[in-house]
Amino acid sequence: MEEDPVLGRFRTDVPATLGWAQARETARRAGLRPLPPQLLDLADALGRTLAEPLTALTDLPAFDTSAMDGWAVAGPGPWRVAGRLLAGERAEPLADGAAVEIATGAQLPPGATAVLRREHGERAAGLLHDRTPGSLTTGQDVRPRGQECRRGEALLPAGTPVGPAVLGLAAACGHDRLAVRRRPVVELLVLGDELLAAGLPRPGLVRDALGPLLPPWLRAAGAEVGGVRAVRDDFGLLRDAVRHSTADVVVTTGGTAAGPVDFLHRALAEAGAHLLVDGVAVRPGHPMLLAGLPGGRHLVGLPGNPLAAVAGTVTLALPLLHALGGRSAGEPVLAPAAVDLPGHPADTRLLPVRRTVRGAVPLAFDGPAMLRGLARAEALAVVPPGGVAAGGTVELLATP
Repeated sequence: MEEDPVLGRFRTDVPATLGWAQARETARRAGLRPLPPQLLDLADALGRTLAEPLTALTDLPAFDTSAMDGWAVAGPGPWRVAGRLLAGERAEPLADGAAVEIATGAQLPPGATAVLRREHGERAAGLLHDRTPGSLTTGQDVRPRGQECRRGEALLPAGTPVGPAVLGLAAACGHDRLAVRRRPVVELLVLGDELLAAGLPRPGLVRDALGPLLPPWLRAAGAEVGGVRAVRDDFGLLRDAVRHSTADVVVTTGGTAAGPVDFLHRALAEAGAHLLVDGVAVRPGHPMLLAGLPGGRHLVGLPGNPLAAVAGTVTLALPLLHALGGRSAGEPVLAPAAVDLPGHPADTRLLPVRRTVRGAVPLAFDGPAMLRGLARAEALAVVPPGGVAAGGTVELLATP
């Protein structure tokens, strides 16, 4: 067994079939060095991954603000009202015994001790009176400066996916641009003479399901899908497609086994690749593979059957893409099995399930060539060899 500076003990010249968890960890280690960071405007950073912690550039709020429409008051009442203060206006100091009408989000005047809600104030004889149930307390309905964070505070760790809420938080605490990881570029090669891109299946010909299914899933993992190409069952075409691809990750469908037109292993050898995973003890999808290509690129070989290809995607492709994109692995999601979850005698089984109040429930139509169960699934249950009895704990992998 040969040591590799990145993959350590996982690299072998002729890898043995790995267990599911070991194969997933190998894929993560294969992408151990995340892609370089980029500094992007907020609008362009959506869907990327933070390359460094998100740090507050200001206190948030940056000043004391009113949490309600009403009056900013100074000291005990009743108060004499003088003027109105709207959001965006500079607040002048407030003398003891005075009040100013104030809008939600407006800066609290210096000297103000609380905000009296509009529904709790009553004006009579030129004065504002407090009708708060109980009594008005110091600091009531005030958002103090720095309540959410202080300048320099780390708010989110590197590896956090940039969603709309992250963009909003970044803007609120002063950022115009974010340091994010470059997206891994993926090229999808759909192999097989029997695949149709449109229309009804015909004798000997079937519709390509993976061309439409996989790109959205890969994009959800942070990848940029640079192209989807159909490749006929021709060794030279496949070898050249793999050799000349400029993508960070090439994903192929079909051709991973040892059939008469399964040319992928031979094409990888001639392209100068080295195998990292060649077969995984998982059903469906055991003939999946992962290879390192020249120049630091990778290839994920998925089986041609649709659900088997999905199993290979979550086992090898997604962990690899997350590592290249700098995404944190996150904690496993565990749930009870609502009923007995059937397993394979020796291999891990990935089973489409729905989540109920009682736990995970398996779905029918879960064969390697089927997608009907997956289309209704909320997750894939990782069922260890022998199955999981009702009430036992099972790991769940999210589906897009």
